[in-house]
Amino acid sequence: MARYETAFGRFGIRVGQILITAEDTIRATQYRNVERTLDRLLDLGVVPIINENDSLASNEIRFGDNDRLSALVANLVRAEALVLLTDVDALYTAPPSQPGSRRVEYVPNVIDALGDIQVSGSGSKVGTGGMVTKLEAARVAAVSGIPTVLTCASNAGPAMMGDPVGTVFAPVKARGSSRRLWIGFAADPRGTIVVDAGAGQAIRGGRASLLATGALEVHGDFSAGDPVWIDAESGDHLARGLAGFASEEIPQMLGRNTAQLKRFLGPQYAHPLVHRDNLVLV
Repeated sequence: MARYETAFGRFGIRVGQILITAEDTIRATQYRNVERTLDRLLDLGVVPIINENDSLASNEIRFGDNDRLSALVANLVRAEALVLLTDVDALYTAPPSQPGSRRVEYVPNVIDALGDIQVSGSGSKVGTGGMVTKLEAARVAAVSGIPTVLTCASNAGPAMMGDPVGTVFAPVKARGSSRRLWIGFAADPRGTIVVDAGAGQAIRGGRASLLATGALEVHGDFSAGDPVWIDAESGDHLARGLAGFASEEIPQMLGRNTAQLKRFLGPQYAHPLVHRDNLVLV
């Protein structure tokens, strides 16, 4: 941090260290607190220096690399762009040492491009994670409506100035709300609700809540408000959402319609298992 303070201080810019755990992006309240903290620092003209809080992160719940963390932070602060720096100058169609490997200057759709590029999962000498994690970060940013530049650390200045260096990943959709992007990418599902074909079709339509009458099974241990997977009977993920009830409450609700829920369990149970406002298709 002293090095950051010295470097930015030459330009009269103050910096502040922010340590984040994956838990801070999983829980809605903590996520909003992080968002407000970053917004306030930026309003004050302070540049946040962000890292994972290794002293508090557990092996089970951690980012593991700064690439995914950077994409989630870009979403949090509604960044105009994400710049990923590594030890190669750009993305290549195969490891640069291989004959025939070509530099990729522009990727219009990172989701489609992933199948055409050979990457390894090993880390680089500058930062944790390898090219796999950087492509995943570019994917999260692209779906969040944020363009990404991937290049080497020595190109950081030209990249920030908008010079044609590295590889540019275009956004693949318009920027969504921070809340919905959190549900789709940051929230780590704590359980699963399995639905029948009818409920699955309604959810795929994008305008339906998940009702108890279309739910078949519940797995995992979660509380009301926790993120969960919504799966088809085949095991395919259909959506992520925030549970309206705790996992121990749901088994007695499975397969019941609204009238039955009111009659047998009480009016407090006559609500969706996952409301459509808290549901994001995957």
